[in-house]
Amino acid sequence: MEAELYNDTPQGLAIDWRSEDFLRNTAKWGKFLAIMGFIMIALMVVLALFMGSIMGSAMSGMGGNGAAGFMGSGFFTVFYLIFALLYFFPVLYLYKFSTKMQDGLRTRDQESIAESFKNLKSLFKFMGILTLVILGFYALGMLAMLIGFGAGAMFS
Repeated sequence: MEAELYNDTPQGLAIDWRSEDFLRNTAKWGKFLAIMGFIMIALMVVLALFMGSIMGSAMSGMGGNGAAGFMGSGFFTVFYLIFALLYFFPVLYLYKFSTKMQDGLRTRDQESIAESFKNLKSLFKFMGILTLVILGFYALGMLAMLIGFGAGAMFS
């Protein structure tokens, strides 16, 4: 019985002209934001490559030894590259959603529209998991802070 509910035959859900207009505008703005996101990712990568040397020279200029300056510069380079990589996936999903939706609405292709919504689902899933991971890091940080306060109170 459940197999009859979820097959590939049309279920009777149609997109009216208002919903199509909303989807068309959403796809247009999504594509704009995705292109701007790709530009920002490229700037982050370039900044990551130069930030390492900038921070290394700044740390050595402040009297830090060479090893500390090198480690600090490497940290900033890796940090920016990881941030750019994390930012890449939601931007890619947004771009795929937008282009597939524009193509699907223009050609009236149900498969393109379904693929578009698949990418939108992936975007939200990625952002949800990333949010949970960040909240976990916040919780660990607060726990470490509470343990530090408790240890400080015990030894004072």
